[in-house]
Formats: sequence, structure tokens, C-alpha cells
Amino acid sequence: MSDEKQPPSPDEQDPWLNEGSGPGRPRASGQHSAAPAPDPQGDASEQRWERDVLTKLALSAIQEQRRTRRWGIFFKALFFVFILMALFVSAPKDWEKVGGGRHTALVELNGEIAQDKRANADDLIDALRAAFRDKSTAGVIIRADSPGGSPVQAGLVNDEIFRLRKQHPDIPVYAVVTDICASGCYYIISAADKIYADKASLVGSIGVLMNGFGFTGALNKLGIERRLITSGRHKAFLDPFSPLKEQDKKFMQALLDRVHRQFIDVVKKGRGNRLKPSDQLFSGLVWTGAEGVKLGLVDELRSTRDVAREVIGADRVVDYTRHPDYFQRLVQRFGASMGRRLGSLLGLPADPLE
Repeated sequence: MSDEKQPPSPDEQDPWLNEGSGPGRPRASGQHSAAPAPDPQGDASEQRWERDVLTKLALSAIQEQRRTRRWGIFFKALFFVFILMALFVSAPKDWEKVGGGRHTALVELNGEIAQDKRANADDLIDALRAAFRDKSTAGVIIRADSPGGSPVQAGLVNDEIFRLRKQHPDIPVYAVVTDICASGCYYIISAADKIYADKASLVGSIGVLMNGFGFTGALNKLGIERRLITSGRHKAFLDPFSPLKEQDKKFMQALLDRVHRQFIDVVKKGRGNRLKPSDQLFSGLVWTGAEGVKLGLVDELRSTRDVAREVIGADRVVDYTRHPDYFQRLVQRFGASMGRRLGSLLGLPADPLE
């Protein structure tokens, strides 16, 4: 055998290059370690975390949609209940609303008489015309409970009652006073064929008034100077911040007297010789129903039911009063609120003039 040795392998020549050597051994300059192998368990964990997040987001969105849908159903149901309540409140409770068969027509005259109030000429005239147009109407009752109001509105209704009486001579129209019928209210019902009241009702107040305030003394005490410029010699007459002039007072007194004279003529036209001579009759005072009978302002003491049953002869009462349209008001308010909400979202001003 030969004793000749074999040359060492490259690894054996430089043990520093042997990467298979034990830990802590230095590596040759310029050599790099291999990249670590991917961890399958870590990748699966990361994917599972992403999947959980997406699932939670999806479930949260579904829950939010369900919650929104439930609230939508709740508010729709609440709106529906509110509509039913509004219709129930607006419906008349004491009298029938639908005609059909011989009946007594009822028209309510309640509250202050003014153009923007419930007792306005347009609604009262429409109700009276509808009552007279119905061929089943045996008679019309104006049930009055009002302290008065605008002489213009009262005059329009008074004229219409006379016109309807002339156009439908076979349909009588009666007025029944409940608590009070004063001033403009009596102006209206004086056109009725007859007037009825309770013994404790208040009737009358046949007069005209105009009131106001003067602040000249207060201005002087506060040291405030009134500066008023007008075009027209009497444009500022009855100005509350200026002293009352005697000629202005006389002018307004004459004007009120003329309106009062019109009021007296209307009452005399309607009541005729039933009025008893009295210095106090047209003084603006009020009387009870029992006193009104003695003065000729009231014909008899009767109630609405009594007049319908005993005088007209039709115990069935049908209400023709124009009641407030609560549904229409509700729709208008809802539309206005939605418009304001939309405007705020779009950044539009609440006031169109801004």
C-alpha cells in the first residue's frame, strides 16, 4: 500500500468555510446565510385574522341595516297613529256628519270673528251654502258662542244669511246662543228668522269700540325724543308716541258713530218690531238670555236639541261646520320640516332672503 496522502478537500483546507461546523463558528467574508423557510402556521393565523375582521364588519353592517329598518317601521307606525288621532280629534263628536234623510243642519259659530280665525266669513258662508243646498235639510241652526270681532266679517255673513233666506224661503234658519253672543256675533245672528238662548246666556253689546295706548309720558320720563316725518297732514293721526290731538279724536268718534249706526240698522232690519224701545238697547251693554227676551233681542229660551225637535221637527242633526283640516296642516308642517332639513344638509340658508 502506498503511504502517499490524498490532498485535502476544499472544506478541509479551510475549516472557517465549513458551514456545517458547530455553533459559534465564524463565516467567511463575503458569504450570506440562506433565507428562513416560510412558516405555514403563521400564514394561516394571519389569514384567519383578516377573515374574522371582514366577518365582523359584515355582521355589523347587517345589524345596522336591521336596526335602521326597525326604527323606520317604528316611525311609520307612529306617524300612522298620529294621523288617526288627528282625524279622530277633528271629527265632530256630538252630531252626525253624513247626510241622508230629513235632518236639521247645524253650523257652529265659535270664538273670535276674524279673517284668520276659525269663525271667518269664508268658512261660515261655505257651511251655510252647503246646508241650504242639501235637499234633505228641514231647517238650519247657527249655534253661536262668540264675543264678537270684525264688523266686516260679520257683515259678510249677515248679508249671506239674508240672501239664502230669500233664495230658500222654505228652509228656516234659527240661531241658538250658548254662553255668549255679543257685538259682531249678534250682528250675524240678527239675520236669523228667530233667536233662541239659555236664561243665563249673554247677548247684546251692540256698539263699536276702538282702543289703544299713549306713551308720551313714558317717553318724557325716559328722555326719549320722538322723531316723526310724514307726507300728508293727517298721516300720523292717533300715533301712540305723539300727544292726542282733539281733531283726530273727533274724526275717529264720528267714524265709530257711523259704524255704530250701521250696526243698529242691521239689528233693526233683522229683528223689526220685536225690539222693545229702550235707551240702553244700543248702548253696548249685555244682558242675560231672560232679559234679552224682554228687550226683544231673543225670541225664546230653548236649546239646540229642543229647537231641532220641537221647532224644526227634525230631531236628527247633521253638522255642516267647516272644521280645521288637521291632516292638511300636518302634511304642510311635515313638508316644511323636511325642506328645512334638506336645506341644512345642502348648506342653504333657513331664510330665503338671506
